[in-house]
Amino acid sequence: MAVPGDKSISHRYALLAALAEGASEIRGFSPAADCASTLRCLEALGVRLERPAGGDTIRISGAGLGGLNAPEADLDAGNSGSTMRMLAGVLAAHPFRSRLVGDESLSRRPMRRVIEPLERMGARNTAGEGGRPPLEIEGAALAPIRYQLPVASAQVKTAVLLAGLHATGETEVVEPARTRDHTEIALECFGARVERNGRSTSVRGGAALKGQTLQVPGDFSSAAFFIAAALALPESNLVVHNVGLNPTRTALLDALAPMGARVSVLNLALINGELVGDVHVESSALAGGELPPEMMPGLIDELPVLAVLGTRMERGLEFHGAAELRVKESDRLSAVAGNLRRMGAEVEESPDGLRVPGGQRLRGGEVESCGDHRIAMAFAVAALCADGDSVIHGAAAASVSFPAFYDTLATVCR
Repeated sequence: MAVPGDKSISHRYALLAALAEGASEIRGFSPAADCASTLRCLEALGVRLERPAGGDTIRISGAGLGGLNAPEADLDAGNSGSTMRMLAGVLAAHPFRSRLVGDESLSRRPMRRVIEPLERMGARNTAGEGGRPPLEIEGAALAPIRYQLPVASAQVKTAVLLAGLHATGETEVVEPARTRDHTEIALECFGARVERNGRSTSVRGGAALKGQTLQVPGDFSSAAFFIAAALALPESNLVVHNVGLNPTRTALLDALAPMGARVSVLNLALINGELVGDVHVESSALAGGELPPEMMPGLIDELPVLAVLGTRMERGLEFHGAAELRVKESDRLSAVAGNLRRMGAEVEESPDGLRVPGGQRLRGGEVESCGDHRIAMAFAVAALCADGDSVIHGAAAASVSFPAFYDTLATVCR
């Protein structure tokens, strides 16, 4: 089987292609609703896009650094925090006022974390109550900064680096923990001057980016649900082809390997600086245990489905240091705990984590997606493992990242 193009990488390629000189062609572009939000915002800023019908290739005519046009209306990021936060870094350098809005879920998510560094660089930003959207940005000539992230966030890191492309001098971001590095890799592909040293990344402003032809690998975070299902269901034997295996994204494999997961990686290749390969998964009896807090930034997308797997592990699963899950598309800690209880499981919820005892049999039940794609897909896996039928209310939320998720799951489970 295969999964759609990586959502995180697709966002970044589109934004950088828009800032480049010349045309870019992006193959395997994610069909996720979130990535469509990024493309719509770019079009509203005057970027010319071509999307051949029925394909996954996007062609973008770059406007160059500082070349975007003032939008005529609000820029709608939909459900996409990636769109809002990363595009804010680009808009901070353009000399016009813009207003970023989102849906009900995105309108509850914190934006102060991106407003603060952009204001330090010279942009003027205002947000709604509690630092939440809508986010208004008045761009300006930006000054470079050295910014220490208070919370590990690849989105905020990206916003600052994209703003730094337009600054005079070197902009540096220091992370408290390593996050996904797709932005750094993509910047290098487009010709930016990037330096990395441990958890520090810097970019020098003013370098002209050049249009590129790029291939987006399969989305590992989407593959994670099929990996989990194959581990849990008896007599499973599954290969996920051409999936991105960037080491900053595959903490799930690092967590599962010592628990006894029968997972192997085949046919590794390097494409546009990103590691790509096939993942082979077989049914496994998992020992379980406690995940260390330092793994949380790398597991943030996979923790809901890991918690579901925890019910089937010998020692269950416990993790802390994941308070970030409370400010995602939903309060994912609360959503996971509530849904597991609806399916008959015991679970303990703490302010920053969960403890899921092992050896539990789930029973079919009615669960809520809470409008969150990761919750919807995690509990589709739970439903496969449960005794009896289950109903997922708001199941269509999966389209935010994987529109064909249920069709693909049905095909794999035949």
